[in-house]
Amino acid sequence: MPDYEEIYTTACERKGGETYLKTLLPKPVSKAKLKKIPDDRYLAEFSKKIFQSGFVWRVVENKWDNFEELFWQFNVDKLLLMPDDMLERKAQDPRIIRNHRKVLAIRENAGMIAATRRQQQCSFGEFVANWPRSDTVGLWLYLKQHGTRLGGNTGPYALRSLGVDTFLLTRDVEGYLRNHGIINTGPGSKSALSAAQNFFNQLQEESGRSLSELSRLVSFCFGENRMGLPGH
Repeated sequence: MPDYEEIYTTACERKGGETYLKTLLPKPVSKAKLKKIPDDRYLAEFSKKIFQSGFVWRVVENKWDNFEELFWQFNVDKLLLMPDDMLERKAQDPRIIRNHRKVLAIRENAGMIAATRRQQQCSFGEFVANWPRSDTVGLWLYLKQHGTRLGGNTGPYALRSLGVDTFLLTRDVEGYLRNHGIINTGPGSKSALSAAQNFFNQLQEESGRSLSELSRLVSFCFGENRMGLPGH
């Protein structure tokens, strides 16, 4: 199994040196800051990534102010009071991307956040911040099982965007893990997720780096070397 030094050396070589490589590594936010992120921002980011999945990200970004206005800045409590007929009208509003199933997911994920708050007796931000990073895939599975349309890379990408320290099973990361025999089943299988988690936990113990940084370093070691782009 490759170790941290091998991965770091390869990433430096492929990205033109250590100085430039350091500018490409993401920095997760602290647990204290994650706890302070309002629940509406978690819902907003989950919703944005759901709409960006399988669609042109730029188009979603350009329309996002309209989403914020139409869905009350993703206020969880207000969204849970939204009746079906109002949701139907909002789903047809030409100012947003009209996808009924994805619009429905906004209210359903508001329900997931509210249920988590009740069960855990804390904000959703506190719930996420307190989840052990050594079991990051457990948080992914929680979002998939209790939320709507948050499986695959959608939930993990949303978490990364919010600053949560998480690795990602992007195409390059998955390719690297397969090439080195770390995973040999579908990326969403329990065995693959467990093996990936164990691999990144090992790298973290060796390096002291965040999972986000390690994920990007691994992505730089596989696939096309796109100089000047931040990678994954």
